[in-house]
Amino acid sequence: MQDRVIHKKEMVIGGRPLVLEVGRVARQASGAVLARYGDTVVLVTATMAAEPREGIDFFPLLVDYEERHYAVGKIPGGFLRREGKPGEKAVLSARLIDRSIRPLFPQKLRRDVHVVATIMSVDQDCAPEITAMIGASAALSLSEIPFAGPIGGVIVGLVDGEYVINPTVAQEERNKLHLVVAGTRDAIMMVECGAKEVPESEILEAIDRGHQVVREIVDFIAAFREEALALGLASPKLAIEFPEPDPVMVQEVREAGQTALAAAIRRCVDARLDKKAREELVENAKKELTAALLEKYPEAEALIREELEAVEKKIVRELIRDEKIRIDGRGLREIRPLSVEVGVLPRAHGSGLFTRGQTQVLSAVTLGPVGDEQILDGLGIEETKRFMHHYNFPPYSTGEARPIRSPGRREIGHGALAERALEAVLPPEDVFPYTIRIVSEVLESNGSTSMASVCASTLALMDAGVPIKAPVAGIAMGLIKDGDTVSILTDIQGVEDRLGDMDFKVAGSAAGVTALQMDIKIPGVTREILERALAQAREARLYILETMKQTIAAPRPELSPYAPRVLHMVIDPEKIRDVIGPGGKVIRKIIELTGAEIDVEDDGRVYITAPTEEAGRKAMEIIQNLTAEVTVGQVYLGRVTRVADFGCFVEIIPGVLGLPGKEGLVHISQLAPQRVERVEDVVKEGDQILVKVIGYDNQGKIKLSKKEAMRAVEQRENKRPDRRSPRIRIRSSK
Repeated sequence: MQDRVIHKKEMVIGGRPLVLEVGRVARQASGAVLARYGDTVVLVTATMAAEPREGIDFFPLLVDYEERHYAVGKIPGGFLRREGKPGEKAVLSARLIDRSIRPLFPQKLRRDVHVVATIMSVDQDCAPEITAMIGASAALSLSEIPFAGPIGGVIVGLVDGEYVINPTVAQEERNKLHLVVAGTRDAIMMVECGAKEVPESEILEAIDRGHQVVREIVDFIAAFREEALALGLASPKLAIEFPEPDPVMVQEVREAGQTALAAAIRRCVDARLDKKAREELVENAKKELTAALLEKYPEAEALIREELEAVEKKIVRELIRDEKIRIDGRGLREIRPLSVEVGVLPRAHGSGLFTRGQTQVLSAVTLGPVGDEQILDGLGIEETKRFMHHYNFPPYSTGEARPIRSPGRREIGHGALAERALEAVLPPEDVFPYTIRIVSEVLESNGSTSMASVCASTLALMDAGVPIKAPVAGIAMGLIKDGDTVSILTDIQGVEDRLGDMDFKVAGSAAGVTALQMDIKIPGVTREILERALAQAREARLYILETMKQTIAAPRPELSPYAPRVLHMVIDPEKIRDVIGPGGKVIRKIIELTGAEIDVEDDGRVYITAPTEEAGRKAMEIIQNLTAEVTVGQVYLGRVTRVADFGCFVEIIPGVLGLPGKEGLVHISQLAPQRVERVEDVVKEGDQILVKVIGYDNQGKIKLSKKEAMRAVEQRENKRPDRRSPRIRIRSSK
């Protein structure tokens, strides 16, 4: 076999080595890079079809992110014990890479391009998604695929007030910001973050810090390509010629379209038509133009439609650029009419309906016991998930008729974005011991349903009585950039997303940003554009928060009567076996007796979920009695269970579920201050008496004293007002 030429190149990012390697594996792919960051290893390949796909009007890019459980030394769960369809984390990572690289391909490219990132080894301190992103950039750069890269990507954290590149697991515990920034040497391509109410100024500084490192990565990959090219391990870029249409025909289509479409769009603006009426008016104008032009150019229907789309885009963008007015008649900073409602679903634990123009989302909150946490079977260190936000986008929301399938990448991505936005304000588990699930149903869609989901979900949380730190709202910003002229749009709708250059979603509270996501269609944006967009987004966010406040200003003081009651207690971990019992016998009895669900954690935390407060308290009392420790010096109100010549036995902690309680002996000498001849002269079986624990005998049995208990109570009653005495706790055995 011919000797293989292998080339490696190394740089340091965030104090850890990044190594790119080409030539050893997957040599039949157009580009293949083995990327290693710390002990994280990702194989990234890039391939392109030999021929264009017919009958499409988009660039067919597919990014797959393949998680392998052997990467963390785990065997997959499930019956088959092998990897199945990608999990949520894999889908989000694939979208992260896709959104970073997509704007850098020729927009007229119709060949399928497939990027596959296979996660083979994971060092939890070195994020595999960032390693995969850098590997994808390198693989595309080495290949013959037309690509205006390379790009770089990093995570920026804010740990103890300091900006950190690619934070470690230990640093993440103190991190206020998880910001992913990707870009070329000159511009930012993609930003996504979750934050704990971080001010916009600090977000911008984090983006700047990240872009500085991105530039170093871009230079590193560019040098890697040049070295690989010299070794025959990279390919020259393929020069793909895109057929140019007849210029005379194009000019005629554009001139006809300019006149007719400009008139139609002006009517939309003047009448402030809604989405359906506007689309119908513009589409009818396109159909009439197409029919007339097809008489002269019968074979050019696809081209005519494409050129008319370009004309529509040009007219809408010029309207915004020159007249500062949008297709629905709004100004650049104007938000569509808002409507806010809560409690619309009587049996849901909490619900909120948020309407912004023709975008409408209904969110419902369900509260469950801690045992309802989602079990994660991925490559991360988290094993369970207490908060879930799910987003549904049915076809009727856009007036379409098509089958409803399982959630796609878009639904998963939008749900995760809203989840990130809300997570920062949720109460911790020890304060609010519930599993929380929110489902956002998109009822109408005309732009930024993900940010409407944030608003509706905040309303639902407050309606449910979840004690969130602060309300959160979200807004989507747009961009129209022609040369040096930049127009920032507040609250973009569908047509502005389709014809514009940026979709910049910002969510947060009045104090700061909690989530952010930026997608662009042009080769990057500058810091100045981001700064303007963030400032305009804050202005809009505060307006929406104030509108929401007029309907519900704070979480309701009480949970819904239909929500379960969850009580929380902590026991000695050594006592867990007493609560569980042999074969689970004891805990099953408690559940049967009270109707409560009981979750016991290894560290001694116990969560009791019951249909009523009374049932929960009963279960808690049983567990307290099962695990109670007898404390020397404590006074108890006990029950005499047996009388003997030498004293009496007193139960100070009653038995439960047929199990014996805890009792001790009051010796005859400890029954009273004076001499007692017969025990029966002082107590009889069934009496309730105060006793004090005075110690244990040689056999470990409890020694009690009625005499000492009486003395302790007497001292307390006769104490002087200015004199402190030990506090006496009396525990009832009832």
